[in-house]
Amino acid sequence: MNKSRIIFFGALIGAVTGLVAAMLLTKRAEKSERETAITSGEGLKLGVLIFGLLRAIASLGDD
Repeated sequence: MNKSRIIFFGALIGAVTGLVAAMLLTKRAEKSERETAITSGEGLKLGVLIFGLLRAIASLGDD
């Protein structure tokens, strides 16, 4: 597969995933009637999870 094609589809998947995440956070904020839908602790947990996911993706080819 072409390198630019892989990058394009990766960016597209990332954009769609980010859009869905933003929609879920917006819905959560409306439901709880708070200004923000995520606390700093939850944001930190989410960041660590995303970092772990990226590490797992980077090591997919390593055996």
